[in-house]
Amino acid sequence: MSRAAMLSTTHWTAGGERITVHGRTGAHKLFVRQDGPAAGAPVTLVHGFPTSSHDWSLIVPRLAERGHRVTTFDLLGFGHSDKPRKHTYSVLEQADLVEDIWATLAIADTALVAHDYGVSVAQELLARNPGRITKMAWLNGGLYPDLHRPVTVQRLLHGPFGPVLARAVTERGFRTTMHRVLGRDVPDHDLHTMWESVSRDRGHLLAPRLLRYIDERRTHKDRWIPALEGYRGPTLFAWGPADPISGAHVLARIRERMPLASVTELAGPPAVGHYPQVEAPDEVAEALGAFLGTS
Repeated sequence: MSRAAMLSTTHWTAGGERITVHGRTGAHKLFVRQDGPAAGAPVTLVHGFPTSSHDWSLIVPRLAERGHRVTTFDLLGFGHSDKPRKHTYSVLEQADLVEDIWATLAIADTALVAHDYGVSVAQELLARNPGRITKMAWLNGGLYPDLHRPVTVQRLLHGPFGPVLARAVTERGFRTTMHRVLGRDVPDHDLHTMWESVSRDRGHLLAPRLLRYIDERRTHKDRWIPALEGYRGPTLFAWGPADPISGAHVLARIRERMPLASVTELAGPPAVGHYPQVEAPDEVAEALGAFLGTS
């Protein structure tokens, strides 16, 4: 069965709006959308670096069809949300903003699904208030900082010459990097739509600032790892083992530390890499649908 094409960014953003929410540095406008019946059980999806909520565009309709109220958004500095140039980006503030989105949309308890950068935001949210998270699903991300293996361009962008290097980042370079972390082929059209989210308002220049989350993972590991491993609610890992950043080597520790969690290893063939929801949307939607149930 052929993989469906991702929605265009125009189509995706037409289904949402920019709303004002507040974090520790003040007010910001974030792109937010909700899909599915208003009375459905809430599910919140948090995207990764360096892309946007558009990564979930092949997953959201499937969850909405099952009766869930699905909330997606672009984190600060990403996609169609505000991208302040000289801002000190922080996972802690991103969590503040998620909590304010929930307050604005009158979302109390919610299932939470997180990928990549989003797993750090989710770990912070769990550390603050695990009781409001009804179920927790994780896709590939740096849950354990000692196992995180950033690709070369990430290491360079995170280094002292990052701001200079960011100016040289192009769509061609973005595609090259993506192909190195993907396990399955993703059509160029879809990679282009992902690049549109990254480069909107010259957002690719923010990469060195956003990549500070790598340091935050180390700083907050004594809170975040216990939040991950100590969560008592239903837990699913939908994981691409071919991911060079956080693949099979992370999954091995997950199985060791959390033996009661459900694991869907997207081993193929071919095995899935760093973007399960983009590379294997049917399998991820099926796994999430079975895990979340029918609202």
